[in-house]
Amino acid sequence: MKNLGWIGIARLGLIQASLGAVVVMATGTLNRVMVVEIGLPALIPGILVAWHYLIQIVRPRLGHGSDQGGRRTPWIIAGIAMLGLGAVGAAVATSMMASQPTLGILFAWIDYSLIGIGGGCAGTSLLVLLAQRTAPERRPAAATLVWIMMIAGFVITAGLAGRVIDPYSPERLIAVVTTVAAIALIISTLAVWGMEGKDSIESLPSQSKTENSNSHQTDFMTAVREVWSEPQARLFAGFVFIAMLAYSAQELLIDPFAGKVYGYSPGESTQLNGIQHGGALVGMVLVALLGTLRKGKDLGSPRFCTQFGCISSAFMLIIIASSAAGHLGWPLKEMVFALGVANGLFAVSAIAAMMQMVGQGTQQREGVRMGIWGAAQAVAFAMGGLVGTGLSDLARALLEDAGLAYALVFCIQALFFITAAYLAKNLFSLASSSSSRRSITQKQEDLVSLAQEA
Repeated sequence: MKNLGWIGIARLGLIQASLGAVVVMATGTLNRVMVVEIGLPALIPGILVAWHYLIQIVRPRLGHGSDQGGRRTPWIIAGIAMLGLGAVGAAVATSMMASQPTLGILFAWIDYSLIGIGGGCAGTSLLVLLAQRTAPERRPAAATLVWIMMIAGFVITAGLAGRVIDPYSPERLIAVVTTVAAIALIISTLAVWGMEGKDSIESLPSQSKTENSNSHQTDFMTAVREVWSEPQARLFAGFVFIAMLAYSAQELLIDPFAGKVYGYSPGESTQLNGIQHGGALVGMVLVALLGTLRKGKDLGSPRFCTQFGCISSAFMLIIIASSAAGHLGWPLKEMVFALGVANGLFAVSAIAAMMQMVGQGTQQREGVRMGIWGAAQAVAFAMGGLVGTGLSDLARALLEDAGLAYALVFCIQALFFITAAYLAKNLFSLASSSSSRRSITQKQEDLVSLAQEA
C-alpha cells in the first residue's frame, strides 16, 4: 500500500473528530445534566467518566483482534458504532435518573462501559492504520493534524449541541445525542472506506503474509507476552503512564487553584481553561512545523519535542508553584498559556513517537502494542483526577496556607514530568540502538540474498 497524502491523513482525522464529538457529549453534556438539571452529586458522573477510561484496559485485546484479521477498517467502524450506541444509551439512562436514580445509574454504568470499549476499539485501530500508512517524515505533522481535528470535534459539537439542547428536556437531549452519534458513524464509515483496499494482506510481502498467517495461530496472552518481552514496548508503556498521569492530574487542579489562590470567579477560571487549551494547540502546531521544516534534524524530531515538552511542563509547574507558595501574584494567564504550550509539545510528539515505534518489534503485533500503550494512557487518565484532587485535599488538610498546599501538589506533578522525561530519554536511546541493529541485520540479509542469487 502507498503512503497516504495529506487528504488521506485528513480523512482519518475526520474519524478522530467524530470520536471526539461523541465522547464530549458523554463526558461534558451528560455530566452537566446529571449535576445541574437532575441535581445528582458530582461524584456520580465523575465515577462514570473515570470508569469509561478504566475499562479501556481491554485495548490490547481489541488490538489483537485487528492484528488477527490484518485489517483495521471493520474494527474502526464497529468501535464508532459501539461508542454511539453507548452515548445514546447513556442519554436515556441520564433522563431516567430524574425519576429512577438507582436504575438510571445502573444503566449508565453499562452504557459508559460501551463508550469506553467502543472508543478504545476505534482509537487503537485508527492509530495503527495511521502509523502504517503515513511516511515517517510526515508523522509529527499527521499526529498534530489528527489531534487538532479531534479538538475541533469537541469544540464544534459542544457549541452546536449546546445551542440545540436549550431549552432542556430529556427528549431533546436524547434526540441531540442520537443525531451526533449517527453523523459520527456516517462520517467515519465514509472516511475509512477504501483506505485498506479489498484485502490489505494481499499487499504485504510474502514473508509478512506468512507471519500474518502464523499470527492467526497465536492466542491473545501469547501475543501480549511477546510484546511485553520487548524492552522498548515496556518502557514506552511506563513513559505514557507517568506522563499522562501528570497531565491529567493538573487538569482538575488549575480551576480550583485559580479560585482559591488568585480569587478568580467561575467565569474567569473557565476562560483560563480555554487559554490553557489554546496554548496546547500552539504547542501541537509547533511540533508539526518543526517536524516538517526541519525534517531529518533533531530539533524537529519526536525525541527532542517529547523530552523538551515534559521538561518544559515540569518547569512551568514549578514556576506556578513558586508564585503560589510565595503569594507573588505572577500573571496566571500567561503562566497557564505557557504550560499549555509545553503540554501540547509533549502530547503530540508522544503520539508521533507511538506511530513511529508501533511497527518495531514482533511482526503482526501492532494492534497489541498500540493497545498496551493506549491502556496505559487510559488507566493514567482514570487515576489522574483522583490522584490530583486527592493530593490537593490532603495538602490543604495538612497546610493552612492554600497557596503552599497547591504549590506542594504542583511540585509533585513536576516530579512526574521529570520522571517521564528521563524515561523518554532512555526510550529513544533504546529505540535508536534497536534501529541500528535492525539496519545491520537487514544489510546482512540483503548480502546473503545477493550471494545466493549469484
